[in-house]
Amino acid sequence: MFNYFVKNIYSLIRIIPLIDKWLIAQLVPPLIFSISAFTVVSLSIGVMFDLIRKIVEFGFPFTLALKILILKLPGFLVLSFPMSVLLSTLLTYGKLSSNSELLALRSLGIKTSRFIVPALIVSIIMTGLTFFFNNSLVPYSNKLAEISIRDGLGKSTIIETGNDVFFPGYGSLIDPKTNKPSEKNTYLTQIFFSRVVKNKIMKNVTLLDFSRIGSKQVLSAESAAFDKDNLRWIFKNGKIVYFSADAQTSIVNFGNYFYPLGDGPLKVSEIQKDANDMTVAEAIAAKNIYENSGNIKEARKMKVRIQEKFTLPCACLVFGLIGSSLGSKSNLRSSRSQGFGLSVILILIYYIMSFLFSSLGVKGLLTPIFAAWLPVFISLGGGIYLLRRSSSF
Repeated sequence: MFNYFVKNIYSLIRIIPLIDKWLIAQLVPPLIFSISAFTVVSLSIGVMFDLIRKIVEFGFPFTLALKILILKLPGFLVLSFPMSVLLSTLLTYGKLSSNSELLALRSLGIKTSRFIVPALIVSIIMTGLTFFFNNSLVPYSNKLAEISIRDGLGKSTIIETGNDVFFPGYGSLIDPKTNKPSEKNTYLTQIFFSRVVKNKIMKNVTLLDFSRIGSKQVLSAESAAFDKDNLRWIFKNGKIVYFSADAQTSIVNFGNYFYPLGDGPLKVSEIQKDANDMTVAEAIAAKNIYENSGNIKEARKMKVRIQEKFTLPCACLVFGLIGSSLGSKSNLRSSRSQGFGLSVILILIYYIMSFLFSSLGVKGLLTPIFAAWLPVFISLGGGIYLLRRSSSF
């Protein structure tokens, strides 16, 4: 079986044109160098210095710090891959251009669009690798890293622990005379807030109820738990303050109080705070929870983040096209330092544009698809323009 696999790989390599094998061989060493450089720099700034401070100030175990560093590595590789594709293609094609090797290829009738194909192939491979890391490895490695940090600092390592759970409930207003919904319009009817949730038990709970026309009530309790069998919440050790339509106020203390509300607050408490720590499936589930609870703002934000799960890897393809097109210009003489500087500028422009469009999407000024994909399409358009300019030399 192994020999059969090796023979197939060897046969596949043999049918690859010589020019593609040569250019890919030229691309791989700068790509490895770029990934190493960007990852070391970002990992040092983002994690390493903080871990060193924890080791010195809190006696954090060195072996645990090393484990956390390894667990954090996939997240920084995801950021390094697109930038590395840009720098490696810029350096490789810039070097070939300065050595007149690309000019020799043009003299043989080979078009610029043909000899950047290997760069696009490498970019597509890096796009798939980035998506795999970002969707499959990063969410779980970040969770394990967070657990390890808490464990090292002596804090609770229970994953099902959250803080400040806020859940708005929407529905129809109830007419107190008929005890039925007065109209079909949807309004904010409840606000559920819990300071802490641990093992699916809400602590320090406050519930504001505006569901009845002309009156409202404020419920506060030490804890609350969801009763799945009866689809209700059981509040314990609290009090209810009633505000009636005639400005009368009454207070009722209780040991147990049952309130008919779905499991929306519990589902919201289980959502990760950062969409970067979710897989695509988890992000879609979180979006559905927000939509079902009526939280349109958070649902819209999650829609943008879902699209960005796909656009982030596509940055590899964008940067591969731009880097190879720029490097192929016959008047460009790119040293390693110049290539790095130009890469930083292009990366900065792309991510500023992505941030601005993402913010517009979260605000609702752009649809989530446009907000996430416009930077990619604009940059691809710029890459195609640079490729045509490069082909004219």
